[in-house]
Amino acid sequence: MVIRACGGGQPVNPSFHLFLPQMRMSHGAIVERARAAEDAGFEGMAFMDHLAPPLAFEHDMWDAMTMAGWVLAHTTTLTVGHLVLCDAFRHPAVLARQVTSLDHASGGRFELGIGWGSVPAEMEVFGFPAAEPAGRVGRLGESIKIMRSLWSGEEIDHHGEHFTLTGARQRPVPTRRIPITIGGAGARTLALVRAHADWWNVPVQALDRLGALRDQAGEARVSMQVMVALVPDEDRRAEVTALARRRFGATKMGESLVVGTAPELADHFARRHAEGVDRFYVWFADFAPVDTLHRFSAVAGAFTAG
Repeated sequence: MVIRACGGGQPVNPSFHLFLPQMRMSHGAIVERARAAEDAGFEGMAFMDHLAPPLAFEHDMWDAMTMAGWVLAHTTTLTVGHLVLCDAFRHPAVLARQVTSLDHASGGRFELGIGWGSVPAEMEVFGFPAAEPAGRVGRLGESIKIMRSLWSGEEIDHHGEHFTLTGARQRPVPTRRIPITIGGAGARTLALVRAHADWWNVPVQALDRLGALRDQAGEARVSMQVMVALVPDEDRRAEVTALARRRFGATKMGESLVVGTAPELADHFARRHAEGVDRFYVWFADFAPVDTLHRFSAVAGAFTAG
């Protein structure tokens, strides 16, 4: 299945990244899924970034950057990142160093997904300074500028609204230009996408405005997150559908739930790809057991066959 071609005439197929919240499972179970995702044709994997699981404080959860490093160390081809790191949780000089370290350790397989915070109440609970959305967006823009400057390896001075750096320098430089993903659909966020992002992750609630907003994202390519319930055979369709809706039907992600067999899912992704989406972060409603990931290989393979 070939959808379209880039300017040079070469086919451009969508890429699939497994989105897996790092909670309610062991490190070993997460690595098992990561390796199965590699085998199934996924190009990448993404984790979430919270100090406690939203609306699920009673569950265990692992640190976002530590888990990224752990999975990079136990895989060979997956690109690993986040949807998305919360800018407010880390000073940009600290994050810049972490990114460079993972980049070198993995041979250039780490990407930076970053945003200005989707759960403001979390910041209040854990004692982070409160800030209005405009202030958080401003901080994010400043953070990205500082990180890009530090990644040059040159000495920098920065005197901004949120940060001051004097004679700052970090070595080594990354192995490549670090790809950055920014999500959101507001005017201020889209300005950051135009200025800094390689990927624009479109929120579920803004998908119906993708065509109208696309030019505001500049040259960034488009990604989206989608909740998937993979139906193994028709006899189990009702069971799979009911379970997915029971787990996620009342949530925001439940609004994007797609239920179908592998051919049906391939058709769904083909339609979205024709609309301009080049990357899909797939969140499985059954928490991505290995057999589900193996079945999904038929979906990914549909775009590389013939």
